[in-house]
Amino acid sequence: MKPSERRKARRLATQAIYQWQMTKDNVADIAQQFALEQDTKGVDLDYFRDLLFGVSVHVKELDAVFSPYLSRPLAELDMVDKAVLRLATYELTRREDVPYRVVINEAIELAKAFAADESHRFVNGVLDKVIKQLKK
Repeated sequence: MKPSERRKARRLATQAIYQWQMTKDNVADIAQQFALEQDTKGVDLDYFRDLLFGVSVHVKELDAVFSPYLSRPLAELDMVDKAVLRLATYELTRREDVPYRVVINEAIELAKAFAADESHRFVNGVLDKVIKQLKK
């Protein structure tokens, strides 16, 4: 498996998590829709599904991990930032096979690709605090 396949899985999962957050649609339906409608060539689809379903199942505990480090209430957080933070926190807490530096770098790239101009700095700051807490 190539790193680029996981990178593409993360990009797709970020979009799917964003859609789930916005619509509250069934996660399985969103996963199926993405598999049918998105270009999944070169995507690690198993990893995509793990991220999407993992975030949806564990969303409350993921939010509890990073929320203490937010500068505003979770409800006021931009939906893209929220999707990126949830995905990265899922990887940090549930995917020990992925080095934390990779998770943080990928989250920064996702924020640069999908979020507002300065979001990548915000995401980086929150995740730096999360990883310090998790390493204790």
